[in-house]
Amino acid sequence: MVHAKVFICRESDGSYSCYVDDKAPINYGLVGEGKTVAEAIADWNGTYEAMKQGYAEDGREFVEAEFSFAYDVPSFLAYYADLISFKGLAKFTGISAAQLSQYATGYRNPSPKTVVKIQAGLQSLANELSQVALV
Repeated sequence: MVHAKVFICRESDGSYSCYVDDKAPINYGLVGEGKTVAEAIADWNGTYEAMKQGYAEDGREFVEAEFSFAYDVPSFLAYYADLISFKGLAKFTGISAAQLSQYATGYRNPSPKTVVKIQAGLQSLANELSQVALV
């Protein structure tokens, strides 16, 4: 079994799609689509199973894969905008709310260094939240 990264992308109509790049170690192409990320991932998984069955019925070799899902920065920011404000995220990333807003709308693209900074800020927030205890 091989591993491939699946990219989650927000489309211009607000829907989401999942795809792998052409360098993925699989011998087939897959796409998942939906109104939400969960729907797009469910469609992806259904398409994978249908593809697997089709290859078996045709007697063709099917490369089984394990997938991990990753957002591009604009898609992540847009998807979680109702839960995480840019102002709040700015506190954890050190990136201004205005700049995060520009990334979410696609007006600007973050540099690889900035992507790492956003990822580190999100992981810091996740770590802090995982240690919360309410009484």
